[in-house]
Amino acid sequence: MSSLESIFDYEATLHACARGERQALHRLYQQESARLLGVVQRLVRDRALAEDIVHDAFLRIWARAASFDQTRGSARGWIFSVARHLALNTLRNSAREVHAGDESHEDYAEQATLEGWQETGDEFDWHVNPGRVQFCLEQLEPVRRNCVFHAYVDGYSHQEIARKTGAPLGTVKAWIKRSLAALRECMG
Repeated sequence: MSSLESIFDYEATLHACARGERQALHRLYQQESARLLGVVQRLVRDRALAEDIVHDAFLRIWARAASFDQTRGSARGWIFSVARHLALNTLRNSAREVHAGDESHEDYAEQATLEGWQETGDEFDWHVNPGRVQFCLEQLEPVRRNCVFHAYVDGYSHQEIARKTGAPLGTVKAWIKRSLAALRECMG
């Protein structure tokens, strides 16, 4: 457990939200809104839209706090997953409005793949065996694991990851593709 989680009791705060204690939601907002905004803004790349998504995330957290199940993961992780899910849904919905002629073929194919993944993303519940997920991630070389995290947690594009790591774009794409295949095999 990180020191951040030991100082702020996320689980107790979610339980208080579930009981209808508005002050608990206010404390949670003060604790995490800036970090959630950063995560969401990296995904949607628009501050005003990110602010709207974070607002909606806190409304959803308030409304669904009782559905938090501590056996499936940490309270803080659940909070971040609510915000990230809303951000990804927003990206998916806005991608449907973009015409194929407005993007390069590669960008369009990447977006279509992302949409397909998002539509089936809930079929696998990684919370069932988080130790296995951690084990499989640790099997990846650090640079490849970091590329996967930058792509799927931070929401960076392949080009942004290439700039960040100093690796060629093709190499970054190959690392991510091979790392995902290795994770699938390890989890299988």
